[in-house]
Amino acid sequence: MALLAANVLVFIGLFTGSFCTAGTLDSCVFLGETEELSLYEDGDVVIGGLFPLHFSPVSFSSRALRWMHTMTFAIKEINKRNDFLSNITLGFHIRDSCDDIPVSLKATLQLVNGQPESNLSTEGVTRNSSMETTNTLGCAAVSYFASCSCLSNQKEFPTFMRTMPSDAFQIRALIQLVRYFGWTWVGVIGVESDYARFAIQLFLQESMHYGVCAAYTNFYPVELNQHALDELLDVIQMKTSKVIVNFSGESEMQDILREVQRRNMTGLQWIASEAWATAKSLWEKSGKLLQGTLGFAIQRAAVIPGLHQHLTSLSPLSIHKTAFLAEFWEETFKCHTYHDRKMCKGTEKFDDVYSPYFDVTQLRVSYNVYKAVYLVAHSLQDMSDCKDGKGPFQNGSCANPKNFKPWEVKSAVTLIKILIFSTFSDSLECSPCSEDTWPNAARDLCIPKNVEFLSYYDALGILLCTTSVLGACMSFFVVVVFFKYKDTPIVRANNMELSFLLLVFLAICFLVGLLFIGEPSDWLCLIKFPAFGISFALCISCLLAKTSVVLMAFRARLPGSTVMKWFGAKQQRASVLLGTAVQVFVCLSWLLTAPPHANYNTNYHSSTIIIECVTGSEVGFWCVLGYIGFLACMCLVMAFLARKLPDNFNEAKFITFSMLIFFAVWITFIPVYMSTVGKFTVAVHVFAILASTLGLLLCIFAPKCYILLLRPDKNCKKKSLQK
Repeated sequence: MALLAANVLVFIGLFTGSFCTAGTLDSCVFLGETEELSLYEDGDVVIGGLFPLHFSPVSFSSRALRWMHTMTFAIKEINKRNDFLSNITLGFHIRDSCDDIPVSLKATLQLVNGQPESNLSTEGVTRNSSMETTNTLGCAAVSYFASCSCLSNQKEFPTFMRTMPSDAFQIRALIQLVRYFGWTWVGVIGVESDYARFAIQLFLQESMHYGVCAAYTNFYPVELNQHALDELLDVIQMKTSKVIVNFSGESEMQDILREVQRRNMTGLQWIASEAWATAKSLWEKSGKLLQGTLGFAIQRAAVIPGLHQHLTSLSPLSIHKTAFLAEFWEETFKCHTYHDRKMCKGTEKFDDVYSPYFDVTQLRVSYNVYKAVYLVAHSLQDMSDCKDGKGPFQNGSCANPKNFKPWEVKSAVTLIKILIFSTFSDSLECSPCSEDTWPNAARDLCIPKNVEFLSYYDALGILLCTTSVLGACMSFFVVVVFFKYKDTPIVRANNMELSFLLLVFLAICFLVGLLFIGEPSDWLCLIKFPAFGISFALCISCLLAKTSVVLMAFRARLPGSTVMKWFGAKQQRASVLLGTAVQVFVCLSWLLTAPPHANYNTNYHSSTIIIECVTGSEVGFWCVLGYIGFLACMCLVMAFLARKLPDNFNEAKFITFSMLIFFAVWITFIPVYMSTVGKFTVAVHVFAILASTLGLLLCIFAPKCYILLLRPDKNCKKKSLQK
C-alpha cells in the first residue's frame, strides 16, 4: 500500500515524440533546466523515471538507488536481447523526486521536456507526484508503487497502469488480521494524502463487517514538524487503544518513532501498511519500539538473474561519472571529499559494509520496477509486430512504436497483459493460465494439465473391462447350456422364452459397462445412460414376469381357476415391453430436455482436467435409477410371496435372494457415487452395474446349471412335481 504522493508513488510515464522530434527542432524550446543529478542514456524510445533518492536534503536512500539501477539494468538487458525488441533501442532519463510533491511535479515536467539537444522521442519513467500528473500531462503511466484503490477508476485515469496491487486487497487482509487477534478497538492514522484517505475510508467501511471499531482516526501532514508530531502523539497517548494501524511511508514513520522514543512510550502494537512494513532502516534505528509489529509486505521475487552483478559492478573510477553514485559512496563508507568527514581513498570495499543497495534478498519494489520496464517493452514489441489491416485501432491500423499516443500504449498493454505477467514468477498481478493449463513449479510458465478419465489402459479400467467381457461370456455360455437342454423339465419349468430373454439382457447389461470406460464424448454420454437404464429395466421386467408366472401357475392349480388364460406367453411378453416402455419414455424425456454431455472439469484439482459425462439433468438421472428401483421392489415383494410355493423348480426363492443382492449393491452405490470424483466415480458406477448383474446371473441360473451339468438325475418331471 504505497503513498499516492511523491514519497511513495512511482509511475512510468510514456511521453511520445510529439513533444520534440528531429523534424521540429527549430520550433522546440527546452523549458527545463539542466541538472547534474539526473541519469540519461539515449535511445529510440527513452523511458523516464522518478525515484525518491532523498527523503530530505541530507538523507540519501540506498534502497531507492537500487530501484533506480534495477530500471537501468532491465533496459540494458532488453537492449542486449536479439529475440526481443530487436529493432528498437531503449534509453532512460531518471530524476530524483526528493520524496516531495512539488519537486516530483517539477521533475516530471522536465522529463516531458526531454534532454537538452535531444532529437529523439521520449518515454518517461517516474516516481509519482500526484494523481493528476498523468491526466495533466496526458501521458501513459505505469506505476511500480501506487496502490491507491482510487487509481482503479479507468474513466478518471484511462492511461494509468501499475505492477502493484490495489489497496482493496490489503485492507481486507489487515482487518482480518486485526480480528484474528481479537483487537476490536484500534486507532487508525495516516499521512495526509489520497493514499491514506482512501485506505482509511475503505478500512472503516470493511471493519464494520468484522466487528472492528476505530477508537480514533487521525491524519498528519507529509512534512511532520514538531507541532504536528505533538498533536498526533497526544491523541495516541490519550486514547485507550494500544493497537495502531498506520498508513504512511518510511520517512513519516521515522519521524513518528523518533518522537515515540523521546516520550518513552511503550506497549504500542503497530499494524504496518506495506509502504513501511519491510523498510529495514526503521528496524535498524527503532527495533525495540517495533517489536511485535504485524503487516503485509509486497510479494517478493526469488531472484532477478544478473541484477546483483549489475549492482556490484561499481568502481571508484565510475562513481563520479554516474549521477547519485558519488553521494552513495560517501554515505556508505562514511567518507567525503571535503568538510569534516574522513577523505574517501577509492580503495573501499563493499564486502566490509552492509547497504540496502546490494541487498537482493528482498526484491519487492525492485521487482515491480523490473516488471514495469518489461511491461513498456512488451507494449512496444506488440506495436512492432502489428500488421496494417490487422491492428487494434480504427480500420485495422497500427501504432508507430517510435511515435505513439498514450492511449495507444494502454491498448497495447491490454493486449499483451496476459503474456507479460505470465512470464514473471512471483508476480503481484499474475494473469491466470487458461483452463487447460496450469503454472509450473516456478510459476513462470503455463503447462498443459493432466487429463483424467477411466481409460482402457488404466489398471482399474483393464480390470473392469475384463470383468465385463467375462460376465457377458458367462451369460452366453448359460444360453448355450439352456439351448442344449431346452427340452428338459428344468429349462421348461419356468417359461423358457423369458429365461432366454433374461440371459440376453444380462449379457447386454454386462457389455453396457464398457460404454463407461474410455474418453467421454458427447455421443457416448448420450448413449450410455439410456443404455444402462433400459437394459436394467428389461432384466427386472423379465424377472417380474417370471415371478408373476410362478404365482399365477400356483393359482391355476386351484379347482376352477382360469388365471393362466389371462397370463399366457403373449401377456408375459407384453408385460416385459410395457415395463421397459416406461423407462424408454423417461430416457427420451431426459434426452430431449437436458441431455447428458461431456464436460472438462477443472474445479476439483488445479493440475488436472477431469473429462466426465455430466448428467445434464440430475432429475433425469435419478428418475432412471428410481424406476429401476421401483421395478426391483415389485419383483422382490412378489418373489418373497412366492418363495415357499410347492414346486421343486420354483425360481422365486432364487429371485428373492438375487433382489436382496441387487438392493445391497445399489444402496451402497448411492453414497459412494456421491462422494467420489473423476474416474473413480465412473469406476463405482461400472462396479455397481457388474456386481448387480453378476448377482442376478449367479443367483438365478447357477443352481439350474449345476443340475443340468452335474446332477442330471434331478432334471426330471417327477422331481419337478415333488413337494
